[in-house]
Amino acid sequence: MPTTMADVREFLNQRRIAFVGVSRDPKNFSRMLFREMCNQGYDMVPVNPAASELESKPCFRRVQDIDPPVEGALIMTPARDTEGVVRDCAEAGIRRVWMYRGGGQGAVTKEAAGLCHQKGIALVEGYCPFMFLPGTPFFHRVHGLVLKLIGGYPGKVQESAHSTL
Repeated sequence: MPTTMADVREFLNQRRIAFVGVSRDPKNFSRMLFREMCNQGYDMVPVNPAASELESKPCFRRVQDIDPPVEGALIMTPARDTEGVVRDCAEAGIRRVWMYRGGGQGAVTKEAAGLCHQKGIALVEGYCPFMFLPGTPFFHRVHGLVLKLIGGYPGKVQESAHSTL
């Protein structure tokens, strides 16, 4: 099932989100996205088994270790790891997942997407969250515009009454 704008809005309406695969490198793109989401009021929880702290926040090895639990998970891992992360999310009771894709495959795999559907996890498949966050730099808005022009932007469905974006 293709991602819709309602899927994007529902994911971004969550306030406490695990960021699985955020890099230890402060100059890495994932860290820029992590910081921006924190700056926009999201309670981002870093998940990286190779780090104990990122951006002055405790870092967790797995989503199941997070306490209190998160509402959703943004996955920015290599594609080979995504299915395992989705299994972890299902075990942790996470009901919404965003599999990042900028250029290339990103974290998206057919197997992981199928597992989300099988486990009843709402999925944003692909895309970069920067395209949908308010006030992001021009480059990210251009990325969204290009996708709109070529028909790759999330589709529209009847908007839910509780949507705030």
